[in-house]
Amino acid sequence: MKKMKKLIALLLAASMVGAMGACSGGNQGTTDNSSSTTEEGNTDSTESSVAPIETNDEGLEPQDGGVLVIAQSSSPAKLDPVDYTGTYEGNIIDQVCDTLVDMSQDGEIIPSLATEWTVSDDGLCYTFTLRDDVYFHPGEYQDGRKMVADDVKYSLERSNELSANSRIKIDHCEVVDDTTVKVYLPAPSSTFLTTLTDSGNSIVPQEEVEGWGDQFGAHLVGTGPFMMKEFSLDEKCELVRNDKYWVAKPHLDGVTFTVVTEAEQTLNGLQAGDIDMAALSGESIKLAREDENLTVLEMEALQFSYIYFNMVNGPTADKEVRKALIMGVNRQDLCDATYPYDSATVADLPLPPGSWAYDESLEDLVPDYDPEGAKQVLADAGYADGLELDFYTSDSKSSMDMATVAQAEWQQIGVNINIQTSEWGTFSEYCANGQCDIFAMSWTWYSDPYFYLNYLFHSSHIGSQGNGQGFNVPEVDELLDQAEQEPDQDTRAELYQEAIKKIVAEYPQVDYANRKNITGVTSRVHGFKMSTDNAFDLCSSEANVWIAE
Repeated sequence: MKKMKKLIALLLAASMVGAMGACSGGNQGTTDNSSSTTEEGNTDSTESSVAPIETNDEGLEPQDGGVLVIAQSSSPAKLDPVDYTGTYEGNIIDQVCDTLVDMSQDGEIIPSLATEWTVSDDGLCYTFTLRDDVYFHPGEYQDGRKMVADDVKYSLERSNELSANSRIKIDHCEVVDDTTVKVYLPAPSSTFLTTLTDSGNSIVPQEEVEGWGDQFGAHLVGTGPFMMKEFSLDEKCELVRNDKYWVAKPHLDGVTFTVVTEAEQTLNGLQAGDIDMAALSGESIKLAREDENLTVLEMEALQFSYIYFNMVNGPTADKEVRKALIMGVNRQDLCDATYPYDSATVADLPLPPGSWAYDESLEDLVPDYDPEGAKQVLADAGYADGLELDFYTSDSKSSMDMATVAQAEWQQIGVNINIQTSEWGTFSEYCANGQCDIFAMSWTWYSDPYFYLNYLFHSSHIGSQGNGQGFNVPEVDELLDQAEQEPDQDTRAELYQEAIKKIVAEYPQVDYANRKNITGVTSRVHGFKMSTDNAFDLCSSEANVWIAE
């Protein structure tokens, strides 16, 4: 199944829904929390009966035909794999392009464009054997030629040089013949194969990339189950079936990703049958659960939401100021404002509980909510008379709701907050430049802690959306590097836990929500299974979604 891991910009971020902060996914992953809440019930936490995480297809035979309509809360801006920064882009890229290897629905690395691979004894060279029956979609600059090893070399080296959020680290590639390529690493990596499954490392034809230049993303060509027909920024992206897809012929005639910015409009579209699938947020979750004509798929996500502090410039460069800000805000209040209706739980650490390295005992290292104590910490830091900070978020309602709660609570400890909002594209670029005092984000990816801790806290990622706050602690870098190169998972977990201790001690952020993936699906959708990162597996070796009219 295709997994995109993108950052998820500020909150809610489900693939079809949101974009507020940074990430995958992810696309590496980014999206936002575009939930629409009401004054009444935005803290509703009544238990829901969690529906199955796949559609009910018992006794039904697959049918061919029809166009699947998926709603996303923000427009994808950059569909070139090396440029994508959020789930909005990654969801589309995953339908048009393939990666060298893939990740199964149970989390195992499986063949994709590569049928097999070997690793050298020193862990520095991976040799991949490629399929010889894979063809690119016909485009403007090639007529649908066969994919060969030169394409893998070009795509991976291009990603290594240009990809947003540094989605791959290689030294170089060597073509042995048309179906064999060697990939050399600068250092052993326990996560390299997982990294290859990222949408940013999709294999694309050089002719199309160079022919279109900066416009390649709007004319994306790959080897995937669907081909790009039309891309209209802020409106929709239309895909059509690739009849020659090497895995299987897709049941669907096509897929349309449409932009619907308001949660209420998304629910209305589902109920009217104009939309087939969409991530749900706010009161729409409650209403969809009550609608017998809709299936609500729910599962714990590998995503947490947080508020970052600038660690280089301004008052928040002072560690004690950051500590006071953490003590001065109630994480439960932030979680409820962003993810009402039992759609998230309170977070404590910069790692989702679904990760195999998560250690509950480390939660005690995070300062408790203590407004009076926060005032004293600020006074001791030289801010007895208070201070003023700019808080940057995306312009989704849930993001602004959360920021408003934080603004009110920080006001109580003498910190005046100016809320600055913008649409996702502008926000995602601005939050990486190190100029924001405070900014809100979410992050989702794989269960391996590398894809959280390295991207958010390793100094090599300063200047990206992941480490836009400028976190730079050599001891943390050393632990993260050791963990990446360590083959034993238990030892890796211990190294990551030590890194978390040092990260939390720097007070870099407020971790406040571990969200759920909640997707509304109409009764005509079949063969769909939800994943932890809310990626869409529409046609692969494990799935082939179909619709019944």
